[in-house]
Amino acid sequence: MSDSINRGPVAPKDPTKKRPFFYIMKDKEIFGAPQPDGSFAHFLYMDMGRLIDAAKLTGNVTDEDMVECMKSRAGLQKMVHSIGVSVSSADADKSVKFVVEMYPVTPGDEVTNIEALVPMDDMEMVIDLSKVDWKDGDRELGQIRYVFDAEGIQGTTTVKFYLNDGFEAPEQPAEEPVDFEGAAYKAMIQKSLMQTGNESRIKKVLEKAKNGQDVTLGFIGGSITQGAGAIPINEKCYARVFYEDFAKRYMKGGECIFVKAGVGGTPSELGMIRFERDVLRDGAAKPDLIVIEFAVNDEGDETQGVCYESLVRKALALPWKPAVVLLFAVFSNDWNLQDRLSPVGRNYCLPMVSVLDAVSPQFPLLPGKGRVISKNQFFYDVYHPSNLGHQIMADCLSNLIDTVSEDAVEVAEEKALEEIAPVIGADFEHIELLDRKELPALKDKFNIVEVTEGSFDQKDTDLQAVEMDKDIEMIPEFPHNWCHEESTDGTRPFKMTLTCKRLLLIFKDSASATHGTAEVFVDGKFIRDADPHVNGWTHCNAVVLINEAEAKPREVLIQMKEGHQNKKFTILGFGVE
Repeated sequence: MSDSINRGPVAPKDPTKKRPFFYIMKDKEIFGAPQPDGSFAHFLYMDMGRLIDAAKLTGNVTDEDMVECMKSRAGLQKMVHSIGVSVSSADADKSVKFVVEMYPVTPGDEVTNIEALVPMDDMEMVIDLSKVDWKDGDRELGQIRYVFDAEGIQGTTTVKFYLNDGFEAPEQPAEEPVDFEGAAYKAMIQKSLMQTGNESRIKKVLEKAKNGQDVTLGFIGGSITQGAGAIPINEKCYARVFYEDFAKRYMKGGECIFVKAGVGGTPSELGMIRFERDVLRDGAAKPDLIVIEFAVNDEGDETQGVCYESLVRKALALPWKPAVVLLFAVFSNDWNLQDRLSPVGRNYCLPMVSVLDAVSPQFPLLPGKGRVISKNQFFYDVYHPSNLGHQIMADCLSNLIDTVSEDAVEVAEEKALEEIAPVIGADFEHIELLDRKELPALKDKFNIVEVTEGSFDQKDTDLQAVEMDKDIEMIPEFPHNWCHEESTDGTRPFKMTLTCKRLLLIFKDSASATHGTAEVFVDGKFIRDADPHVNGWTHCNAVVLINEAEAKPREVLIQMKEGHQNKKFTILGFGVE
């Protein structure tokens, strides 16, 4: 047999000298999740400053000229010579389609898509950007996605930007593994406990678990509660990890039931409306413990905390008296809204857990000098935790439960909810969801004497969808909607007459140029434009129309704005009290 078999070439060429680079991703976990179109993909969004944040977080970029270049496609083309991408997976004999997609200046413009079939064997593929046919409609790098051949394929990816001449790469940071068993880690977790509050409701949950009874754990929040950044999202999210830990260590024979209701990009303003459907499952679920996580979602809350406190009171008022835990997540800029929202927890003497208090103080420290985990290790992107970050969030919740479990002090009697005045406001604590499904049940309660659909007589199925509970399949939010389809006669408005004192509209956001703006009137008075392009993605948007002390008859009219009559608009529902 020839001894040349499996040998390299006799005279291999000298290696091509690599350019200076910085990371925008490093060993980031990816997963082939089922999509509504039948594909299996993983999305990494880079628009709205997220590319810059990734470069700062992972690539140690601080140079302002380089930051400026990442704000536009033209700047990116000026700075980046080529993109290096590698994927490592147990399915090393397979490949994954790597896609870099630009977002348009104007919705509907033709944009650049850069595609490459990348082997999942951890070998780097370098994509030369000088060979790309750039489109004039490009605004900025919008997303990077990985399209797999089958569901459930898991791996890690690293993406580098190799730089053109004239740009210098920053030093790329090295990291050490997280020591989950070390004293420093445990001390960090303990810092997350802001207060145990009145422990009676948590102790009741623990007693049920100890006695072999069924226990239901419920979670409501934004994308972090949905599981964003966790790979796989339905298994490694903080809610699932905490649930598994609770079931393993505290359940003594009963069933531990898991209810997860996180919806990405949405605040407590929407959460308080969908609470009964998504958390209580229209009466089918009775969570014994409810974790509320909106501390990084409520910046845009037009009520500045009233919706949040209304949701908290809704949960506290349930007749079976569940334990209510306030969880404050954190963004990579060490920000959340716990200063605004923690007074609610203190007002009702609730358990509060702050991930910010645990991790942010140690981020600036050096390895071996007090740092337990780096920002790049904790965060998947600027907004969402990685698997490590989700594990830490779960450990922070478990620390609360362990502390209460070990506390032998006699618990003080809980003050009745009706005796506690709101600290911010609770205007919407009795708000209810009104859509096509709930309309018959609420007609008499709110004296709904007329609903004229007009040209809003279709149902939209292209909706924001999320992974609920333990499922990887995505469930659409607000499917019982009223939709004005593209190219229909937009001159026929939606009309509804009802008696209420508070009213919110939920409508669908979209980036598509086929969607248009609707005008909202109440009692003949113009209230607002509902523009689906403000947020720019398929997303549920709740806005306040009326907030008054007295209930009285109202006439609601929604019509397409002049020039938008042949565009699409979806009324997802209303919040009404």
